[in-house]
Amino acid sequence: MQRTKCSRVRVCVCVCLPTSYLLPVILAHLISSHFALPPCSPPSFSSIPPSISLLSAVKTPFSRQDVPISNGNYVWTIAFNTKAHPSLPPQPQPQPQPHPSSTQPSLQHRPRPPLVLLHGFGGGVGLWAQNLDSLCGSGAVYALDLLGFGRSSRPLFSVDPQGAEEQFLGALEEWRDRVGLEEMILLGHNLGGYLAAAYTLTHPHRVKHLILVEPWGFPARPESLDQEKSIPVWIRAMGVVMSPFNLLATLRLAGPLGPTLVQTIRSDFKQKYSSVFDDNTVSDYIYHLNAQTPSGEAAFKNMTVPYGWAKRPMLDRIVQIRPDIPISIIYGSRSSIDSDSAYTLQKTRPDVDIMVIRGGGHYVFADQPDDFNQNILHILARMDGEKDERREERVLMRSCVDTKEEREGK
Repeated sequence: MQRTKCSRVRVCVCVCLPTSYLLPVILAHLISSHFALPPCSPPSFSSIPPSISLLSAVKTPFSRQDVPISNGNYVWTIAFNTKAHPSLPPQPQPQPQPHPSSTQPSLQHRPRPPLVLLHGFGGGVGLWAQNLDSLCGSGAVYALDLLGFGRSSRPLFSVDPQGAEEQFLGALEEWRDRVGLEEMILLGHNLGGYLAAAYTLTHPHRVKHLILVEPWGFPARPESLDQEKSIPVWIRAMGVVMSPFNLLATLRLAGPLGPTLVQTIRSDFKQKYSSVFDDNTVSDYIYHLNAQTPSGEAAFKNMTVPYGWAKRPMLDRIVQIRPDIPISIIYGSRSSIDSDSAYTLQKTRPDVDIMVIRGGGHYVFADQPDDFNQNILHILARMDGEKDERREERVLMRSCVDTKEEREGK
């Protein structure tokens, strides 16, 4: 009997397909298999109607670009308020000569490093639609589609979990270099959180602050099977049958039913974005994100073990992040993601800041966008305040030195 491609059923499927939505997925697979629905060619983003772009809800002007990286690949990027960023080539400025009687030299205020947003598994830059206007009000913001997802290139990834992770990180580092950023505040959701933490480990001098939002892949798979015994038998059985295939294969197998399937299994997204869209714009966007070649999706599969645990757990490694790099972790109070990892990390690093947003689920930035935005803006303002304090200390120290030199010269 020939096996038909279908998506893998996992507990971590809450990343994109919560457990409660698995039955419609399986039914769609059976329907498409038995009734031989006509295949649907994967859509390209160049053919997507503007009407399904979530970025139409963003009021602030922004630039968009395919940032080229090696091997002919590119990273789709949108950017806000980047003209004033100090990473751009500075114009030579004449150095003013201080007046002999001046005891307080002025130090030019440098804008904070830009905020860089990394989406999660199966996502794209459009899912930040309810956050961008607010976040860019405090400085430069970049949002990008991870390599293998969204509108970015979809190359072949290594089947080795470490190799796949290194490809993600290499693309992010090349992107940073091409954009011209010296430092950044790195915010990642879900898989983006895992990669943001891994990048900070690899390139600590490039990250000023690490913000993890509902991060995936932190705890190790438990040695005890008690947790997995709580998983319904039918889910475990389907997981075994579907294990050779990618998580979202059903979406592609569904052919012309694909958009309807997304509307059914992720009907919650319409509610999450109801303040900006009253139609199927969000579900159509998610369909187009994931109906293409499963590049990043395949990489993610190779980085996991059943039922969605990371092969290379981040909790074992994140303690190695430099202690001078602040870490903030945000969860939703209604999320299915276990927050125990954050509190475990906090025992080793008491300075880790943990925030739980009431009423938020795994997509906390969409469930409670106002509260989420305020939490991020508070982090950024706190960074600016600390920077102002250090600047004042430097001015005071310089003034004391100048005063001492003046006294010794008399």
